[in-house]
Amino acid sequence: MAGHTENAITIAAPVDLVWDMTNDLENWPQLFSEYASCEVLSREGNRTTFRLTMHPDEQGTVWSWVSERETDRDALSVKARRVEPGPFAYMNIRWQYEEAPEGTRMTWTQDFEMKPEAPVDDAWMTDNINRNSKVQMALIRDRIEQAARSHRPAPALAD
Repeated sequence: MAGHTENAITIAAPVDLVWDMTNDLENWPQLFSEYASCEVLSREGNRTTFRLTMHPDEQGTVWSWVSERETDRDALSVKARRVEPGPFAYMNIRWQYEEAPEGTRMTWTQDFEMKPEAPVDDAWMTDNINRNSKVQMALIRDRIEQAARSHRPAPALAD
């Protein structure tokens, strides 16, 4: 059995701002609450290889891994995968953006499988990813909407 999750949120901001902020990897520690650092290792065209390091967990363990991310601005889509999968047999993530009447709809689809020797199984990780995605997406939405408000021109005053 493999794991599959799909989570989406609507952000009251233009797609260009959502795209730019969520694809600014060096700024991910300020966008996500779970990442302590993001180190870009290489860039080649629209493909970026980077190392993510999380804040220590409850047991004090610091998790870190290398991922690869390929953006397709025209399709408003990103494909990512863990290069160093750690406890995963594989982990693939697709980010999809679409313009919506209320702003931008952002969807994360994750397909993965845990290694047999991993400390948790696919069902546990599916629940964990679904819970955490909702938390992180809400945080990202709030931070992008705050940025959108601060970038809006002030309304013209009537004489």
